[in-house]
Amino acid sequence: MLSAQETLDTYYLEARRDLLEIAAFLDRYDRAVERDGAKAGDESKRESLLEAAKLLSQPDHPQANRAEQLLVHFAKIA
Repeated sequence: MLSAQETLDTYYLEARRDLLEIAAFLDRYDRAVERDGAKAGDESKRESLLEAAKLLSQPDHPQANRAEQLLVHFAKIA
């Protein structure tokens, strides 16, 4: 089992990459809205990602079950 520092060192770059990909997706959506002059008819997927980010941003997350909570969250949307 990895220590706290080893966990950060091992997975930080991968997690950072994934967050940057989400940011780029949201930027592409925003540019499409600006270009087309209208939002998507159904923004539930965009809103779902933003809600997921809120779940992740809780510093003292209850029971440290973020992955499970995200799976439940995304199951509601699908």
